[in-house]
This record gives sequence, C-alpha cells and structure tokens, in this order.
Amino acid sequence: MLHTLNESRSAGPPQPMISSPPALTSVDIRDLKYIYAPANKRPVTALENVSLEVKAGEFISLLGPSGCGKSTLLYLIGGFLPIVEGTISVDGKQIAGPGPDRGIVFQSFALFPWLTVLQNVAYGLRKQGMSKANAEDNARSFVKLVGLEGFEDSFPSHLSGGMKQRAAIARTLAIDPKILLMDEPFGALDAQTRSLMQDELLAIWRRSPKTVIFVTHDVHEAAYLSQRVVVMSARPGRIKTIVSCDFDRSDPAFVRSTQFVEKVDELQRLVRAEAKRAEDAIGR
Repeated sequence: MLHTLNESRSAGPPQPMISSPPALTSVDIRDLKYIYAPANKRPVTALENVSLEVKAGEFISLLGPSGCGKSTLLYLIGGFLPIVEGTISVDGKQIAGPGPDRGIVFQSFALFPWLTVLQNVAYGLRKQGMSKANAEDNARSFVKLVGLEGFEDSFPSHLSGGMKQRAAIARTLAIDPKILLMDEPFGALDAQTRSLMQDELLAIWRRSPKTVIFVTHDVHEAAYLSQRVVVMSARPGRIKTIVSCDFDRSDPAFVRSTQFVEKVDELQRLVRAEAKRAEDAIGR
C-alpha cells in the first residue's frame, strides 16, 4: 500500500543513503536565444533575450501559454539542446552538455518497461559504475522516500500513473543531482493523484533540498509549489515578469487564503493575456 504524506510524516522522514548532502546550486542564464531550424522548413525563434538567475535551493516554475518555449528552456539548462546565443552557467561554470549535476523528470515517466521499480531506480547508479549490490541498496532508500516501499519488484505495467511518476522521480533523485528539472511531470495524472504528487514533491524537496525548475501550464500548481513563478511571453518566449509566491505553507489551509486566491488570479490574467496575444498573431 502506498504511504500517504501524513503517514510518512508521522513515521519520520526516510533518509536516502548518500554520503553527504549535495551542495546547493545556482543557475545563471544570460541573453539566451534559441532558434529551431528544421530541414526544409522556416526557422522558428523559440526563445529570445532570456536572462534569469535561479538561487541555490530555490523552487521556481516556468509558466506560460503553449509554444512559449518553457520546455525548450528546460532542455537547454539540461544540456540536451545546443546553446548558440547567450550563456547558461551552473555555479559560475558554463554548461556544455548534459551532466550528473542536472537530473530531469519527464511527463511521460520514461521508465524501462523490462526493469522492475528497483532496477529502474538503480539504473543510473549502475551507469555511474556502482556495483549492483550497492546500487540496489541505495535505490531502496529512494523507493522508500517516494512512498513505493513494497513495490520494488513490480514492473511499470503493473503501476498506476502516479506510482510510475514516483518511480521516475526516485530514479532521478538516486543519482543525486544538484538541480532537478521537471517538465510537466504531473500533466498526465488525474486531479486527485496530481494533488497528492504535488504534496509529495514538496515533502521530498524539504527532506532532500535541490534547486528545482518546474515547467507547468497550471497556474494553481505553479503558485502552490513555487517560491517564484517565471511567467513567459508568447513566442518568441521572453520573461514577461516574475511573481513571488511567498506563502506560509506550514498550514495547508493557505490555499483558501485571500492572498493565495489573488496570486492565482494574477497569474491567470498574465498567462491569459499572452495566450490571447499568441492567438492574435496566428490570425494575422
């Protein structure tokens, strides 16, 4: 049976078996521009003049209308796309490709169907050269951390959507990245599971602090999870504004507070204005 968030808290937070807590990491983006240039098609400017500083240990969300470049920006930070104009630095060092300091969680779970939960979580550790026994011992602690204890030997086809995403998060956390990149990780989940996963993610972030950059279309999710929300403009994606979401999250009732409701309304207005601008541009 899955552990609920309250059960995990009452039992005391499980501790991953890592030698020492990772140093928190800052991300500095300067004058970034990215153009998609597919063969035999007109180039499309996805991002333009993007500059952003993400503080060490901060949880931020990238929010904006479809096609504004949120995921593109995330993949550039991850090193999966080449940087042609501008710079992205992690702790002052410019990135030149993917690295173990940056772990990514996709919307599609991306689990290996022929591996069990434990084997999936241990996969990255094995690729780093860890012995099978040590990798699986370490993986067990992360399986427990995300509330999947008892499902170590299950295959992905036997898991619910929420359980698959827990396993995907555990696999990423197991390699101990300093930066956690999340591309709409809960977008395919039903509303109740999504809410539970949001709470679980915040609990994991508090227990195992990371710098988190989270892509979402959901204004309520962005306000609920983030310390700051980066609102992006319609394509070409630029940073329209940054909205602080400094709530006292120790009281779950904060989501019913006037401050929270007004913040969600503010974000909704900002995103809606950019979505309308994108529609108007298509109509011209």
